[in-house]
Amino acid sequence: MSNGLEGITVVAVEQAVAAPYASSRLADAGARVIKIERPEGDFARNYDKLVKGQSAYFVWLNRGKESVCLDLRSEADRVLLEALIATADVFIQNLKPGSIEKLGFGSADLRRRFPRLITCDISGFGDGGPFSHLKAYDLIVQAEAGLCAITGTQHGPARVGVSVCDISAGMTAHSAILQALFHRERTGEGAGIQVSLFDAVADWMNVPVLQHEYSRYETVRAGVKHPSLAPYGAYRCSDGKDVIFSVQNDREWVNFCEKFLKQPELTRTPGFADNMERLNNRARLDIIIEQRFAELSCAEAMQEFEAAGLAYGRLNEVAAVSDHPHVRRVHVGTPEGVIEAIAPAAIMNSQQPSLGPVPALGAHTAAVRHEVETRLREQAAWG
Repeated sequence: MSNGLEGITVVAVEQAVAAPYASSRLADAGARVIKIERPEGDFARNYDKLVKGQSAYFVWLNRGKESVCLDLRSEADRVLLEALIATADVFIQNLKPGSIEKLGFGSADLRRRFPRLITCDISGFGDGGPFSHLKAYDLIVQAEAGLCAITGTQHGPARVGVSVCDISAGMTAHSAILQALFHRERTGEGAGIQVSLFDAVADWMNVPVLQHEYSRYETVRAGVKHPSLAPYGAYRCSDGKDVIFSVQNDREWVNFCEKFLKQPELTRTPGFADNMERLNNRARLDIIIEQRFAELSCAEAMQEFEAAGLAYGRLNEVAAVSDHPHVRRVHVGTPEGVIEAIAPAAIMNSQQPSLGPVPALGAHTAAVRHEVETRLREQAAWG
């Protein structure tokens, strides 16, 4: 089965997470992705050594790519990069602000010279504004965007446990590139795309910001409880295991009180009638719920939720996720051997994805240099 992007060439001057996420998804879909690395390599190669001596982030985000090492301070290597871009469909970069322009590969100039080219610049805070010049790593953006302020417990803020700003920016870039490819298919015109980590996660902050601006409602740090729905969160069972359950509407609230709590009168108790009242009285409500959970093991609680038709799940540790029956796996080749990774989320035509290997540093440099130099000689011979 065709993955859809065969024949598309992507040149990516990329590092870390955000841009590699976007380009890895294009590679998964069949695009040729030429990853330009500095001679010492993408620094994400050295984040850790925990996957057969390799970085977990790097093996996750760089499968199916060609690694080409260039020193862009060198005129000869800049000529080679320009030749690659001249025949590419997409150019992605996420160097620190201003760097790519200093090297002579600013997107506006590239698009003037190559009108069909789609460029994608990924930055921390965008092209304008007082913070646009800053290096922006994930935790910095989580903090600036207010995500840390609504994550954690009453004792203090916390970081979301994965690089969510980088990942959201990569997802946004990926979808925008696909949109631009479709637009070019219809019009012949390329596009210039700008994505910032801040913009990507700020979009995800719409609910707490809208609640604040229009009602002065302040999202509280609720730990493993939902900040604006109650009851919805994790509760400890008699065997020490935690179960998460959710009540999303009045019908489920009635069902929960009748079938799980065995207290149907609670639906008529002042302070518990609707969601806003329950939020304002969450501490009182939690005492009642905690008492019921203390009577049940994890298995018994889940059985009761199943019988009541209510949403529930377990508060799993990473080890449990590793063995989870719903985790789909895919084999990925790496320089140190085949690993099993969690499969991409989208399933196309019920088929298992076939993903390319993770490249060793500079594994394709010689071949790509030869390819480009041959093409340039042929062009010169034809005049």
